Amino acid sequence: MSIASTIAASGLNAATLRLDVAASNIANALSVGPLPDTANAGNFPAAYTPLRVNQTDAVGGGTSASISAVSPATVPVYDPGAPFADSGGMVASPSVDLASELAQALIARYTFAANAQVIRADAQSSAALLDIFA
Repeated sequence: MSIASTIAASGLNAATLRLDVAASNIANALSVGPLPDTANAGNFPAAYTPLRVNQTDAVGGGTSASISAVSPATVPVYDPGAPFADSGGMVASPSVDLASELAQALIARYTFAANAQVIRADAQSSAALLDIFA
């Protein structure tokens, strides 16, 4: 595998991770729970903690991606019918911005397509080079 394909493969991995994180955040956007600093006598599960992808340049080319938690992880919302609501009717809702998550999914799509095209072009040029020497 050439350096161009190796760099593109790292981009494919980062795009896959970005799409996985966006999908997880979207799927759990409505997973509320008790406020973090209130008593939880019913042992209700905590609200989902949204994630984000941190992408950096890798030494020698390519990219590296890691996951971290979004801060603040939750925002208080009014839901007095929830069994874990505090005395004011507030519960913790994940701090997920659906528009941002959809943008992240689109970024992952175009990043994946661009890196796949680099791998395709690298394979074609390698094949052409081998044809010249054959």
